[in-house]
Amino acid sequence: QVQLVESGGGLVQAGGSLRLSCVASGRTFSSYSMGWFRQAPGKERDFVTAISWNGVNTDYTDSVKGRFTISRDSAKNTVYLQMNSLKPEDTAVYYCALKRYSYQRPSRSESEYNYWGQGTQVTVSS
Repeated sequence: QVQLVESGGGLVQAGGSLRLSCVASGRTFSSYSMGWFRQAPGKERDFVTAISWNGVNTDYTDSVKGRFTISRDSAKNTVYLQMNSLKPEDTAVYYCALKRYSYQRPSRSESEYNYWGQGTQVTVSS
């Protein structure tokens, strides 16, 4: 059984930073691309960023480019999301996800991910 557990969320002032972590268990983590998505109150869940299984390829939604960085440590079965220069519009529940098939490029499509964490709340005050 695959489990993804996020941590690192919290309340931060605009301009501040947070680092989210997502620890995976139950699967060969290093073979799968991972993604971060977020869901703001009253909105649909949206793609934020993703990283390939080998860490070589990354993808970011335009609104976080230059502010957020995704990385992974396969030895720790962990994917990270470093968030800098946070804005109130970054407020959301953040979810990590693991792709359905191994050795694939990162994807923005939710349907290509079949395991999800429980989410961690990020609140940015103005």
